[in-house]
Amino acid sequence: MKTNMKLFGFGLLGGMLPLAIFMIAQNDAVSPQSDTAYQNDLNVRAQAVGLNSNGGLPTESFIDASENSLNSVVHVTTKVETTTFQRDMFSEFFYGPGSGGREFKQFGSGSGSGVIISEDGYIVTNNHVIENAKEIQVTLNDNRKYDAVIIGSDPSTDIAVLKIKEKGLKAIPIGNSDDIRIGEWVLAVGNPFNLTSTVTAGIVSAKARNINLLGERSGSNVVPIESFIQTDAAVNPGNSGGALVNTRGELVGINTAIASRTGSYTGYSFAVPVNLVQKVMLDLIDYGIVQRGYLGVQIADITQELKESKKLTSVKGVYIAEVVEDGSADKAGIKSGDVILKIGNKEVNSVASVQEEVGKRRPGDKLSITIRNSKGEESVEEIVLRNKDGDTKLVSKEEIAKNVALGATFRELTSKEKKELNIDYGVKIQGLNAGKLKSLGLSEGMIITKINNETITSVEQLTSKLNSLNKGVLLEIMTESGKRDYVGFGL
Repeated sequence: MKTNMKLFGFGLLGGMLPLAIFMIAQNDAVSPQSDTAYQNDLNVRAQAVGLNSNGGLPTESFIDASENSLNSVVHVTTKVETTTFQRDMFSEFFYGPGSGGREFKQFGSGSGSGVIISEDGYIVTNNHVIENAKEIQVTLNDNRKYDAVIIGSDPSTDIAVLKIKEKGLKAIPIGNSDDIRIGEWVLAVGNPFNLTSTVTAGIVSAKARNINLLGERSGSNVVPIESFIQTDAAVNPGNSGGALVNTRGELVGINTAIASRTGSYTGYSFAVPVNLVQKVMLDLIDYGIVQRGYLGVQIADITQELKESKKLTSVKGVYIAEVVEDGSADKAGIKSGDVILKIGNKEVNSVASVQEEVGKRRPGDKLSITIRNSKGEESVEEIVLRNKDGDTKLVSKEEIAKNVALGATFRELTSKEKKELNIDYGVKIQGLNAGKLKSLGLSEGMIITKINNETITSVEQLTSKLNSLNKGVLLEIMTESGKRDYVGFGL
């Protein structure tokens, strides 16, 4: 009997020991560890969290980032007006061009978001948010409302800068989009569906993403620069122009687009990286236009098929298909068939990443580019960027004022163009940004021959009149095919 009792006692003890160990282990597993976190130079992350935690989501960081950014994100509403001019051929026959015509106006509205970037009222948004707007109103998070003016816009990156008359605003801290990593938590802050001050969370899904969006929106003279940050944070119509922030509340991108067949969020959203935004917005504030440098090359992503057909050593880098004569790359000795491996110290493996790196620079800036030639030899070449006219100098505000009016950029007609159209006067519309002329339906390539029946012989003559008139304007225009028409509007 005693022997049986001893056996029972040992058996009971043996059974309790694993139970005790299991209970201790379980107690450790459910102990809260949300305070076990570390901070590096990019973001704050929760480390190992237990069953009582929030599943690894950096809740405190979300709260802080939301509170820090909400007051820097604004609601942008626009009133859009498009004007058409119907000619009266009977009146024109007796009284001259433009006589008796009728002006018809169509009105609409739109909305989006914007981000305060300075305490004195500068705001960044998307170009497509304010495009064709006649009036723009900005509503702050505390419901104060202001009229805004367009400082400048850039269809190539879909970025625009607005200005309101106010001081002491809450400007958002600027982060570094080069440092964000795939898998990192980010927040989208904006005003979807007119629901003000909305915050959604997601992760960075990809970087340097090109979705061929801006080329479809813009005209033929616009060179789109797409190197989007892709996230799975919920972004919907109205979020455009809003902030993409990291868990420290720093701006890392401007939300621009969604990938959707329905027009609403279905899983993917895209933002312009803030490092590119910052360069564009400073140019628009300082000059009114973007001072853009070009490599002077046509490039392509390296696929397995391209690697095999061109007998490349690897799929790394970006292939140079063609070098523009007398362009930046040509003057540096770069050849067709070379492969760009690095720009500065940054490796590039897509057309988008090259565009982003070059887009951060101005004409005259020097770039160190690591090249692998057709023989497989690597070298570092120094390139001086040039603008589309081949110059390295920046364009001054005074020069810009002579060539820009009502959102349009003009240039003189060449002798060849004058001969083909059988005219000896007129100026050509070289580019169109958000402004009056674009809202009237004018397009790049059209020629303005007269203003209020006065013959136009120079760009400066036209821009001076458009920038100084404060009454009705009648433009005689000519299409590239030589057809004449008239457009009337008020200033």
